[in-house]
Amino acid sequence: MKTFCGRANPTTGALDWVEESDEYDYHQEIARSCYADMLHDRDRNEKYYQGIRAAVARVKARGEQAVVLDIGTGTGLLSMMAVSAGADYCYAVEVFKPMAEAAVRIVERNGFSDKIKIINKHSTEVTVGPDGDMQTRANILITELFDTELIGEGALPSYEHAHLHLVQDGCEAVPHRATVYAQLVQSEQLWSWAQLLPIDVEGHKLLPPPAVERCAGAPSVCDIQLSQVPQHAFTPLGPLCTMFSVDFSRPVSSAAQTHSCRFEAWASGQAQVVLSWWTIDMDPDGTIVCSMAPSWTYQEPKSYPWRDHWMQSVYFLPAEQRVTEGEELSLIVSHDDYSLWYNLHSHSQQGSSDELALHRPCCTCQAHLVWTRPRFGELNDTQRTESYTRALRSVVRPDGVCLGVSDGSLLPIFAHLLGAKKVFSLESSGMSKQVIEQVLEANSLRGGVQVLGMRPDQLTAADLGGEQVSVLVGEPYFSTSLLPWHSLFFWYCRTALAQLLRADATVLPQSATLWMAAVEFRDLWRIRAPCGSCEGFDVQPMDEMVQRSLDFRESHEAEPHPLWEYPCRALTQPCPVMTFDFRQCVPEQPISSQGSAPLVRRGRCHGVVLWMEYQLTDDIAVSMGLTRPVSEQGACEWSPHRKQGVYFFSSSYESVGDGRDTVSYSLSFDPSIGDIRMDFSASMSQ
Repeated sequence: MKTFCGRANPTTGALDWVEESDEYDYHQEIARSCYADMLHDRDRNEKYYQGIRAAVARVKARGEQAVVLDIGTGTGLLSMMAVSAGADYCYAVEVFKPMAEAAVRIVERNGFSDKIKIINKHSTEVTVGPDGDMQTRANILITELFDTELIGEGALPSYEHAHLHLVQDGCEAVPHRATVYAQLVQSEQLWSWAQLLPIDVEGHKLLPPPAVERCAGAPSVCDIQLSQVPQHAFTPLGPLCTMFSVDFSRPVSSAAQTHSCRFEAWASGQAQVVLSWWTIDMDPDGTIVCSMAPSWTYQEPKSYPWRDHWMQSVYFLPAEQRVTEGEELSLIVSHDDYSLWYNLHSHSQQGSSDELALHRPCCTCQAHLVWTRPRFGELNDTQRTESYTRALRSVVRPDGVCLGVSDGSLLPIFAHLLGAKKVFSLESSGMSKQVIEQVLEANSLRGGVQVLGMRPDQLTAADLGGEQVSVLVGEPYFSTSLLPWHSLFFWYCRTALAQLLRADATVLPQSATLWMAAVEFRDLWRIRAPCGSCEGFDVQPMDEMVQRSLDFRESHEAEPHPLWEYPCRALTQPCPVMTFDFRQCVPEQPISSQGSAPLVRRGRCHGVVLWMEYQLTDDIAVSMGLTRPVSEQGACEWSPHRKQGVYFFSSSYESVGDGRDTVSYSLSFDPSIGDIRMDFSASMSQ
């Protein structure tokens, strides 16, 4: 059977379906599934093991055999914990076939195959009986079906089915219960991810369309490492609320439900955002607790157990609401079988909280479908706006013709406000075109910018009214770009438009430079670290084939990560490694670059970070990576609006930082595919 994968194509700006080898599905999916992060999560593993041992002991104390059902077994780790704790038999269910096959080998390798049966099915397809997958119903239910939102992986329907068909009444459950917490806050930083705010363009106030202001936004949760959002970036307007709990040892319903928590407002302000996380109690008494709370809730933040497979959630209220200190409020959470959403009710207002709960957030303006949350943040970034307007001011002329090429970009509107005679904006997406037209309509600028719904290679001189372009502008930003250099699609657009440009046309940005720095991650290294052993439990959870799967992509390619969420230290100085001149067309021959960078700071080198910096004009540049110089100690501050590329080494290297250790690179940009082939290696002097 052929396997196809969506890949960004920098030469077309599209997402192509590429046929991969038979092994691709196995390698790619396991590599991306966070198993390494979970297996390195000592806190999680220890709490699960303690809870499992306690559950097995309670069953044994009743004089019963301990029969375990483990739903979503993955590597089989929790099943092996159960057998080690004294369980008599374990049925381990895993729907993903490559992982189920790996679990069979891992269980056998660790000597548990006589007491663990791997069932490669969805749990709702598992049968019980003499001819079924399970001989008898289980009296211990173990699961790890949770995501950052708790229920987003279908935990509720799976539990509901298990209690009806697969486990005994009054079974023990590990975890025993989950509790969801939330706090109402005001935060201009977080709110800028949800709404387009007024933008100042050298004295001109660009307003968001009314439809965007009224829109409740995207319904999906925003999951982030909330520990990296400093406490000064938000103001709590109320206490931490206990929203609801789910007891997994009893029948669970997947039906839609609503819960509320009433409190007095702590302070006056704009209620905009809800911060949320959950805890799981591994035992009925709540003495074994695994918490997802961010680090700044801990008395000792350094004791915070970092993890990436479970983070924290940010929810945006359908509309910001003014609240007054001492006001009686109710924070309302509703959920269906897969997702949660929040509303706020003031008891001084007319209407009931039940009416609010019925309205699940849904984008009606299309802007939240066109612009991602980081993109909203980028559009609202005043420093970024200032850089682009200064650059445009230096190149836009009253008699000029300006053409903008980027997805959902406001730069053509900026160019018109700065005095360009004629401005055209290319939008290949019909939805994106409509959003930009909404912005123009809201600001009475429809006559100033003509939005053309077509690709660059479709544009003709007739579409421009016979005019030639004097200024070609781009951010560059394209919604299909995954890695930093995928935005080189702008270069291909510039090449396709070459015949429509004046001989002296200005291209902005005029060039792009790829930068690199070798780094030591505080925690992110865990997601790709070798898993020869498991933190907190003495087994070998990986065999060679599974470990190769985890290393498969990382040893050949970079992968995108929002590094503002993942602190790191630069062990080399940032260095430019490849430059692309947009004033010229895309060359036919590859561009190659080789070199090395000395490790000038002591630390453990986990890999290399790559990012793009765009030279808008001779003296104005914008970085999609570092937003300020690296500190003397190597601390890095990364742009929150774009993802950076991370190339992980298959094993880390300890450097004394005296400059004798180096990281070498070999890069080759292939114009035919628009991608960069890369290889990095570390050379240690000792």
